[in-house]
Amino acid sequence: MQTHEIRRRFLDHFERAGHTFVPSASLVSDDPTLLFTVAGMQQFKPYFLGQSTPPFPRATSVQKCVRTLDIDNVGITTRHNTFFQMAGNFSFGDYFKAGAIKHAWDLVTGSQESGGYGFDPDRIWVTVYETDDEAIRLWQEIAGLPAERIQRLGMADNFWSMGTPGPCGPCSEIYFDRGPEFGPEGGPAVSDSRYLEIWNLVFMQDIRGESIGGGKDDFPILGPLPQQNIDTGLGVERVAFLLQGVDNVYETDLCRPIITAMEEASGVSYGKPEHADGTAHIDDVRMRIIADHSRSAVMLISDGVTPGNEGGGYVLRRLIRRAVRSARLLGVTEPVMARLVKVVSDLMSPSYPEIADDYARIERVAVTEENAFLKTIASGSKLFETAAEKTRAAGRSQVSGSTAFLLHDTQGFPLDLTLEMAAEAGLTVDTQEFDRLMQEQRSRARADSKARKGGLNDLTVYRQLLDAGPTEFTGYTELESEGTVRGVIADGARIPAAGEGRTVEVVLDRTALYAESGGQESDAGTIVGEGFSAQVLDVQKVDRKLWVHKVRILHGELTEGAVVRSKVDPEWRLGARQAHSGTHVVHAALRQVLGPEALQAGSYNKPGYLRLDFSWNSPLSADTRSEIEDVSNRAVRNDLGVRVLYGTQQEASDMGAIALFGETYDDTVRIVEIGGPWSVELCGGTHVEHSSQIGPIALTGESSIGSGVRRVEAAVGLEAFHRLTSERALLNAVAGSLKVQPADLPARIETLVERLRTAEKELEKFRAAAALASAGTLADAAAPVGAVHLVAAAAPEGTTAADLRTLATDVRGRLNGRPAVVALFAPAGDAVSFVTALTSEATAAGLKAGDLVKSFLPAIAGRGGGRPDMAQGGGTNPAGIADAVAALKGVLGGVPS
Repeated sequence: MQTHEIRRRFLDHFERAGHTFVPSASLVSDDPTLLFTVAGMQQFKPYFLGQSTPPFPRATSVQKCVRTLDIDNVGITTRHNTFFQMAGNFSFGDYFKAGAIKHAWDLVTGSQESGGYGFDPDRIWVTVYETDDEAIRLWQEIAGLPAERIQRLGMADNFWSMGTPGPCGPCSEIYFDRGPEFGPEGGPAVSDSRYLEIWNLVFMQDIRGESIGGGKDDFPILGPLPQQNIDTGLGVERVAFLLQGVDNVYETDLCRPIITAMEEASGVSYGKPEHADGTAHIDDVRMRIIADHSRSAVMLISDGVTPGNEGGGYVLRRLIRRAVRSARLLGVTEPVMARLVKVVSDLMSPSYPEIADDYARIERVAVTEENAFLKTIASGSKLFETAAEKTRAAGRSQVSGSTAFLLHDTQGFPLDLTLEMAAEAGLTVDTQEFDRLMQEQRSRARADSKARKGGLNDLTVYRQLLDAGPTEFTGYTELESEGTVRGVIADGARIPAAGEGRTVEVVLDRTALYAESGGQESDAGTIVGEGFSAQVLDVQKVDRKLWVHKVRILHGELTEGAVVRSKVDPEWRLGARQAHSGTHVVHAALRQVLGPEALQAGSYNKPGYLRLDFSWNSPLSADTRSEIEDVSNRAVRNDLGVRVLYGTQQEASDMGAIALFGETYDDTVRIVEIGGPWSVELCGGTHVEHSSQIGPIALTGESSIGSGVRRVEAAVGLEAFHRLTSERALLNAVAGSLKVQPADLPARIETLVERLRTAEKELEKFRAAAALASAGTLADAAAPVGAVHLVAAAAPEGTTAADLRTLATDVRGRLNGRPAVVALFAPAGDAVSFVTALTSEATAAGLKAGDLVKSFLPAIAGRGGGRPDMAQGGGTNPAGIADAVAALKGVLGGVPS
């Protein structure tokens, strides 16, 4: 039995029993105590608490859930999923224990022919709360269960709550005996592998308080709920793997195709023999992780979660990155998320058609995150492997916290990933040192620099150069510096010389060229010597001490030991200084306008441009943006002095310096002041001498980049002037077209927009009325095909997808009393929407809308599904509508009368 069918049967069973169907709530929880929706009852919590009156006495739903507490068990155990579907039935002061037991027993053991799941009653066991004699009696009376298949368990197992203060109560769990090959006899109390829980019936009657010691069973009961309620949860995925005869949840119809896709991508077969200790082969574990995490990621993105560094965004980022890394460990070198998103979308859309509707955005978010991670995974993995080898060689078992910090700060590796890599290598990580370093420097990894830092993957080649001492950076005081070539590196190895046309890395003992750090892009410039010149493409640091110049040799030959001059492009440096000092000014302005909690969370600047990420939970209004821009430019106009100091961390802290940009030289830090105490930050970047040298600052954008983090962007200096000039010209051109003065543009545009909206509303009314007016004509055109009457046609031009459902329902209503099928299509550009509706007589004859649409989906390159009496979806081939109608007629023509 397919998972979508299991889901449908559950809802049908309870709707027949008078329950109101309630769609799944979003995975993003509106409960401030929870990150995601973790239980089917979550959206009904106000009803259970008596905070609001339910609009129905009983309800049923299949709730999307995400739980990440067991993320490390995914793929290792046979039944842990981060995303899962929890089917439930709920009673709000209506029926209680007897009703819940009766409904559950009828569905679980009812024959599949009658709409049940068909589990063998003799293989069903239940557990009850240790003092719940009533539940035992009801199981014996209603289900006829013998006493030996009813077991009492304590609060940790059979007393349910959401893990936080709120509704709770004793519960009764239903188990299925998988057979002696899966474990010893003795019921659920003995083996939860052989006896698998499929349904939990919660008799919700109490309110719990805060956990005293953090356990599952150490919370106080604060009192009874206003009324006795029922909350049940059936694990759809668990029922699926039992009814589909597979060994675990990863091999069901909604997960196994993802594994198949990875088998095809990797050339690695799934289903390898287990190890002697019963654990799964590592390749199987990785494929299960991919199947689970890609499905969870699609569902989260569908509900509006985007990858980020905090909250739900961090969880999503971790899921995607674990899936991508698992694919790499299987030998897949190409990006995989686009392929996985497509498979997941096809699998899940029949139950969640919104995934198909939003497919392009979901794919874009997943692929963007994968691309960002792929830029770091090669360099980060090699860096870790080098550190792990050195750790073992030194006879240690713990990777230093500084290595974990370097991976985080320069490669974007979450600490969780480093911990996983260490565990796979049989090592641990000094997390205390990592935490200390994070406190000293909280700046995030800079996404724009990751790709270029990939050239510094393996630090081994730089070790001898590092041992010779650090590079001396002279660029704070000069734009040219004489130095000696310590080493020339190509393809990860030192070479004696490199000739014209080659791109190599060069290490000098002294340089005037700034290496990218602190958010500031590296300098542009040249390196020249006798008979030799090279263009500098990039400058990066190794171990914060060694400057590595990536250069393209323009003419001559560069040799190790040669005396050369590093030359900074003065125009570039001027723009870089303006942008970096401008970043400090904007940061100070943000804190002045919004408050000290608007703390920088990352930055990037280059000549003419800056961006600043900062902690903030809501969009900035136009007035606030204007105020920030005004404060910034007043600081520029006031010609504030810029002073650079050096001191200890404590001295910097005493000055109120913000340790965010973070160039640290052992125990000494570099402190940049602008306007005295107005702006004081630790920074290793290059800066102007007075704020007036920054030039104008023009904010160009403000957006969210993750939960609790926003980004402002600005043009700086001459680039800001050019932007303002361009905007003025555009404003004058628009004012001229509308024949008004620029100052009168807002009022004029508002008038035009309002007139347009009014016209569009009137047009929409006429269009909708015209579409619905066609219902009678369409119904009159119903023609017999096989045993039914069929209406299959394109809807009137301009019919929207929303109107299509209304129109199909209206046509079906006019055909009630006879078996009829209505299939309407609405083309729009390169897309087509469809709705198929069946009269009750047609469904009574055994027809199902979801099955019928399958016959014509190929013709329109479509996806969709639904309930027996109505299905809907869309496609990308409107030219195939005629073929779709023909295919549908062909299927119905074969239906016996």
